[in-house]
Amino acid sequence: MSQAKDGDTVKVHYTGTLDDGRQFDSSVGGDPLEFTLGAKQVIAGFEGAVTGMAVGDTKTVSIEAEDAYGNHNPAMVQTVGRDRFPANVEVAVGMQFQASGQDGQPLAVTVVEVTDDQVTVDANHALAGQRLTFALELVEIV
Repeated sequence: MSQAKDGDTVKVHYTGTLDDGRQFDSSVGGDPLEFTLGAKQVIAGFEGAVTGMAVGDTKTVSIEAEDAYGNHNPAMVQTVGRDRFPANVEVAVGMQFQASGQDGQPLAVTVVEVTDDQVTVDANHALAGQRLTFALELVEIV
């Protein structure tokens, strides 16, 4: 049976959970995730886990933060003036906004604290610093 290798486009069903058992994402009940191995379209640990699987294979893998969304970087947390946000928006913890990074590229930030005159935002990915566990099933090699 053929095994998935670099350059192959694959379809995978997955369920992702955190160490505490909370599910953060799943393709089960929907379309499988389709991506090309070696094209860096998914996190490195996920791609590495699928490489070598054959159609119909299942496995569960844990991926450390550095092979997922990276470690949480405190330098990506900033406090800015409330006046940097639209006056007609009631800014609240958990809201997401788009900002510009140092290179001018769009950057998603999440509000983590709000005071009367300041807002603290975090530009880390929501899953940064987390070990992720995936239950995988290789559905097809296209």
